[in-house]
Amino acid sequence: MIVPSSNLTMETELPRMLRERESVAPQDRFVFHSSRMRMKHVTPEQLKAMNAQTERAALELADARPDVVATACLVAIMAQGPGHHCVAEGEISAALRSEGASAPVISSAGALLDGIKALGASRVAIVTPYMKPLTRLVVDYIEDAGVEVVDALSLEVPDNLAVARLDPAALREHWKRLDLGRADALVLSACVQMPSLTSVQAVEDAAGLPVLTAATATAYRILTELNLPPVVPGAGSLLRGPIAA
Repeated sequence: MIVPSSNLTMETELPRMLRERESVAPQDRFVFHSSRMRMKHVTPEQLKAMNAQTERAALELADARPDVVATACLVAIMAQGPGHHCVAEGEISAALRSEGASAPVISSAGALLDGIKALGASRVAIVTPYMKPLTRLVVDYIEDAGVEVVDALSLEVPDNLAVARLDPAALREHWKRLDLGRADALVLSACVQMPSLTSVQAVEDAAGLPVLTAATATAYRILTELNLPPVVPGAGSLLRGPIAA
C-alpha cells in the first residue's frame, strides 16, 4: 500500500478485513507492506505536494515485489479532477515496471467507483470527513463517472490525524442526517482515513441499503485483482460474494 504519512486507518482496517476472511477461506493468507507520503492536513496544497511523492513511494514498494499495489488516499486523487485515478494508477505501474516489478495497481478512488458499479447503483449518498469544498470535488468526481450523488454530509475535520480518531460508532447516527429517499447505496466513508469498518454492517442493516466505504471497496478490488472471491464476513453487501453486475 501507498498511504499518507498521517494515515492510521488503512493499515488496520484492510488487514482486519482480510483476517476476517480467513474464517471462510483459511487457505488464503496475506502480508502487508507500506510506503508513506508526507501529508498532515487535508488541504489542496498538501494533497498536491503528497501526490508529487508517488514515484518515490512506488519505487520503494517495487523492491518488495508485491502481488498487488493499492494507493490509498481517495481525496488526494479526486481533488486533481475527474478521471485522475487512471493517471495515478498509470504512474505507479510505470514506476514498478522501471524496476522490473509487475503487479496490478489500484487506487481507493477508482475502487470506490468500481464498488458502486459492482452493486449496480446509479444514485448514492456519501459521508465524508472533509471540509465542504473538498467534499464538492469528491461529489463532482463521482458524478463525472456517471453516478448521481443525491446527498452528501461533510463532517469538516481538516486535520488528518483527527480524522483517524473519529469514533466509527458515530457513523451509526451520522447517516440518518442524509436524505436516502432516492439512493441505491450509501457510501458510509468516502475516505480511507475515517474509521468505519465496525459500523458498515450495522448501518446497512438499519438503512436497508447496500453500504460500502473507500476501504471496503479497496478490499473488493484487491481480492478481484488477485482472482479471489470478494468475501469478507460482516463487511457489507459488496464483500458478501460474487456480484452480478
